[in-house]
Amino acid sequence: MENPVIILGAQSLGATALDAFQSNDVVVYCLLDDDAKLQNTELNNVPVMGNTDDRELLKLLGKKCEVFVATEDTASRRSLTNMLRDEYEVVPVNAIHARASVSEQAWLGHGNLVGAGAVVSSNSKMGNSCLIGANAVIDVQVELADFVQVGAGAIVNAGAVLAEQAFIGPGAIIVGGVKIGAKARVGAGSVVVADVAANQTVFGNPAAKV
Repeated sequence: MENPVIILGAQSLGATALDAFQSNDVVVYCLLDDDAKLQNTELNNVPVMGNTDDRELLKLLGKKCEVFVATEDTASRRSLTNMLRDEYEVVPVNAIHARASVSEQAWLGHGNLVGAGAVVSSNSKMGNSCLIGANAVIDVQVELADFVQVGAGAIVNAGAVLAEQAFIGPGAIIVGGVKIGAKARVGAGSVVVADVAANQTVFGNPAAKV
């Protein structure tokens, strides 16, 4: 990546994205965050300079800087991503840690975060703005829609399908071919052996509706 990156969000997700970029020797120009307590501080020697809608800095996007959206909640990330597209005609870049393994035969959209030690296997498809935690495994022919979150150490086995905003907790296992509905939530450490309906929360081994 030739251009430096501006990260929108300077809390835990921003720190994870910063680590991913720095692991690849990508220069991060600054972070922006709406929490005034974080502004005028530094994270890994990178300044937190202002709000996420700071137009003086955002006007650098496109020609001089790339952008990554790392605010903590999905609604905020969606809103900022739409703003960047509509007002600045840019889309967020992917943040893939140098110690992650992403197959050349995998397909990724934009604005995705793939943590250290994570594996994204051949012929898997990932939409936009997905978060893949450290050491998580996305097996072959898995499909992830936009804004899916897969926690650290979780395993999504071959052929599983995760709909938009599905949340897979850390250490959970999704058995091959299972479908996880939109905004469904799978608790940490759960083993999912059957489809999960949209908006449903499941937990346990085998996972059951909560």
